[in-house]
Amino acid sequence: MMYDATGVLLYVGKAKNLNARLRQYLDISQLEWHKRVMRSLVARVEWQRCATESEALVLEQELIKTQKPKYNIMLTDGKMYPMLALTKHQFPRLVKFRGKISQKKDVFGPYPSAGALNDAIKTIQKVCQVRTCTDGFMRNRARPCLLHQIGRCSAPCALCAQSIDYDNNVKLARRILSGDIQSATKELSKEMQAASDRMDFEKAAELRDKISALSATATRGRMRAQKADDFSESFAALEKWLRMKIEKAFVFDNSHLFGKSPVGAMIAFDRAGFVKSEYRHFKLKDNARAGNDIAMMEEFLLRFAQKDETRNAKRETRDSENMNNTVHYNGQCTSLYDLRVSRLASRVSLIIVDGGKAQWNIAKKTLGDAAAILGVTKGIVRDGDEHFIMPDGDEDRGLAKNSPVFLFLRRVRDEAHRFAISFHRRSRGKSAITSALDEIEGIGAARKKALLHHFGSVRQIADSTAADIARAPGISKTIAEKIYLHFHP
Repeated sequence: MMYDATGVLLYVGKAKNLNARLRQYLDISQLEWHKRVMRSLVARVEWQRCATESEALVLEQELIKTQKPKYNIMLTDGKMYPMLALTKHQFPRLVKFRGKISQKKDVFGPYPSAGALNDAIKTIQKVCQVRTCTDGFMRNRARPCLLHQIGRCSAPCALCAQSIDYDNNVKLARRILSGDIQSATKELSKEMQAASDRMDFEKAAELRDKISALSATATRGRMRAQKADDFSESFAALEKWLRMKIEKAFVFDNSHLFGKSPVGAMIAFDRAGFVKSEYRHFKLKDNARAGNDIAMMEEFLLRFAQKDETRNAKRETRDSENMNNTVHYNGQCTSLYDLRVSRLASRVSLIIVDGGKAQWNIAKKTLGDAAAILGVTKGIVRDGDEHFIMPDGDEDRGLAKNSPVFLFLRRVRDEAHRFAISFHRRSRGKSAITSALDEIEGIGAARKKALLHHFGSVRQIADSTAADIARAPGISKTIAEKIYLHFHP
């Protein structure tokens, strides 16, 4: 906790290594403008040791919400870190939420990120098969949904509660969410051995898969901290290679299939890792650019820049009354306007585009000097022959293929490519679904949504009888018969 001379709390931070964290503030010349101002006001620093990361998260959000430190941006909008809960119900539902703990029965967390929380949900679905659907959705089910078919839910909505032993599944979920993975794994191992001894090999295989999922979760937890340290070191190596200080970097990539379903993607990262809250997808608006990677890149970069300008304009309007105010830093009088411009200029330090000189040129033309541009080319061999278009426009082919910088740039390029490809596949899939149902007369947007929500996929609709289709909300017997005849002419 950093305080000014009057005892006002300026900033709250947390770290596993407070010594390393505080060292970042020693050299004031290396800080961004707004951090320089804060640093000049700090009169004393206090700290408190917490037993767990969750305890640190809770303490941080409590201090921010009650004392409202000026230089903390996160959690000032009333939101809290995400948490999980098992609801009060005959068949408890696993739900994620941000809110008052008193409203829930069994609460677990908080989780440091939405990604960590989603990993926990996936583990509980695989191992315990606890439902995640709403109570209303469960009441209206006539048969198990798609999650049951892929082994993620035990389907208490349709199956006998005794046959699926839902209570024991919930008890196991509580143990895992409480961090008791090791003893839960040992207990499952004993059950697997017992099932094997009585030659119930199907049950043994099921338990083996649950143990495997728990082991993978534990391994991910151990690796996450190590990856954070590795990311920070690679980030520092990138700064040294480019000879520049990087506040935040954005990576752009395109994806299409011979010009169809053209989309773009942008990911962000800083010293701490990937900033997934700033990831963004783009759907191409100008269809004349479809299939032209250079033209597509230009549109996506323009839209990114325009969004940033809109945000800046809103800030300028909000701050206009304070433009004549000044702050004192190192004996110099600096206007808040100059500080704000410097802060905005430092928000985007580096733009990385996946492509060669043409992509670099269009990025430079679009963004000008707003940020340094780095191009990552694929070369003749996709993995291993990459080279780079440097911010000054020169090519660099001398970076060692096993160097931390080379591997780091390939990693962030691949993350952008993954993000773009996954969005492109979803876009293609939605187009296929829409076209399949649009061919049926009388099926509008509301009925399509109801059908997909009820059955989970077009394949399930096609495999259903007219009577089953009629059970979907808003689908009459006449419409159900029409849908059935469309798939079974």
